[in-house]
Amino acid sequence: MRLKKGYCRLCWQQASQDAKGEVTVLQPYLEKVRYHQLFLINLRRPRRPGPPIGRNGRRRGRPQTPDPAPVPPPASGWRQPPLFEAHRDFTRFDRRKHARLDNPWLAWARHVAHRLGEAHGWPRRVRLDVDRALVIVLSGHIAGEVLRYSELFPALRSRGLSVERTAEVLDHVGIFHDDRPSSFDQWLERKLDGLAAGIRRDVETWARLLHDGGPRSHPRDVHTVWGYLNRIRPVLLEWSNRYDHLREVARDDILSHLSTVHGSQRKHTLVALRSLFTRAKKNGTIFKNPTSRIRVGQQEHGVIQPLDPRHVQSAVTVVARPADRLILALAAVHAARPKAIRRLQLDNLDIGNRRLVIDGRVRPLDELTLQLALAWLDYRRKRWPDTANPHLLINKHTALETGSISGVSVSAALRGQTATLERLRVDRQLEEALAHGPDPLHLAEVFGLAEKTAIRYADSARALLEQAAEHSASPSGKELGPD
Repeated sequence: MRLKKGYCRLCWQQASQDAKGEVTVLQPYLEKVRYHQLFLINLRRPRRPGPPIGRNGRRRGRPQTPDPAPVPPPASGWRQPPLFEAHRDFTRFDRRKHARLDNPWLAWARHVAHRLGEAHGWPRRVRLDVDRALVIVLSGHIAGEVLRYSELFPALRSRGLSVERTAEVLDHVGIFHDDRPSSFDQWLERKLDGLAAGIRRDVETWARLLHDGGPRSHPRDVHTVWGYLNRIRPVLLEWSNRYDHLREVARDDILSHLSTVHGSQRKHTLVALRSLFTRAKKNGTIFKNPTSRIRVGQQEHGVIQPLDPRHVQSAVTVVARPADRLILALAAVHAARPKAIRRLQLDNLDIGNRRLVIDGRVRPLDELTLQLALAWLDYRRKRWPDTANPHLLINKHTALETGSISGVSVSAALRGQTATLERLRVDRQLEEALAHGPDPLHLAEVFGLAEKTAIRYADSARALLEQAAEHSASPSGKELGPD
């Protein structure tokens, strides 16, 4: 007997009948149920196969929504500029009173939504939701108006409609403005809090130039900007207690702080400070760069250690979904980086010839990866049969578009594990060096490693092999060998 919160279906039916017209919380009435109105068998006619039958004897199937007729874009002529911008409230929309299905902008947006839905493989539910949302926001639209994200979100989210897909259609039409503050701006505002005004101004200019680029510089990866500012923020807060501007920071201040950090932390801190003061010197806000002629020094790398087999087995046990198992195999068998896994497309998987292309390098497809890939493709075909996303790995969000999954989605299954994707990738490359000998050329050819990286793996493998040889020596210290 199936139970819901400890009560059977008859209890729920009786409690609902007792509380009808009074309250919506049935828990008190469930506790008072002492009798049931029993259901007698064979009083209901068996349902015929197929769609249900209506009153007039016809089959009632799912209503088919006709495709919108192709319409041209609305003609744009002269218009009266608005005197001021007014915030519109779509939460009060009533379809019976406010719907204007003959609006040319609504007709054009419906046609665009139909084309996008076919191109991206939107399911029927998403198409109907987008159509309802377009009726809400475009029934009274006139030429020249721009719809903002802050106006769409409260009205569509309260009705359970897709804000992202609706915004995508409006963006293609050319009448959408995303007024949400960027996550980078919010993060930068938090990191600049507590800095002196003069220091804050230079640091903000430097961070935005790294993120957005400039006339003579390319934009850097956002993770680089995060790492730079997170590394030097403690010393910037310390200087803000004594100084009002970066021009007051002297060389001794730099050396004093570098003496408190060592190894890779010293290197990364000096690189970030040098970038900051170099930009401030070019902008003319400081007179002299205090980080000049301070050597970073050669960083000593330790021996890369292999993963414990127990940690690898724990990672294998954790993953259960087909996509996560394939991601694990790509990292542990083919040493693929998370970014390369995200970029993989269906064309990169050649099942017939048993080949896999990762970052432009052709690799043979082993039996384990082949079976996991087939299992994932079968799940993908059943779960999202109409998706047009060309990437190999997709989820419920990217199945409706053509972009790749996020880095969080790739590494989510192994979060908290010792054997992360990066550790598995490193362990696979080290295992190759141990199995085929510490040859940097072989590692560079197999995995496409840079020269210094391949040499580091070869040195680590050589050190591990020497340690293994020492442990296999005799107790007297002499190696075991032939007579």
